[in-house]
Amino acid sequence: MGLTNTFDQFTDQLATAMKTAQHMGMSQQDIVANAERVGDWLAQEVSPQSPEQRLLKEMWNASNNQEQQTIAGVLVKMVQQHH
Repeated sequence: MGLTNTFDQFTDQLATAMKTAQHMGMSQQDIVANAERVGDWLAQEVSPQSPEQRLLKEMWNASNNQEQQTIAGVLVKMVQQHH
């Protein structure tokens, strides 16, 4: 997955990745767990490309593990509802 410049591109890429994971038989819980791992990586290694990504990074960095799990779960749910 390449880096994106807009939040819409970001969520489109997430939706594609999640559909692929679902077709491969991944559970919702596994998808959220992977979203958490990606969130950790993004927060540590990637410079945000949009104001929304910057907000997500700031929220991620300010959160504890339980809150990060919630953020990942909400992001997965949001992407599933809009795509």
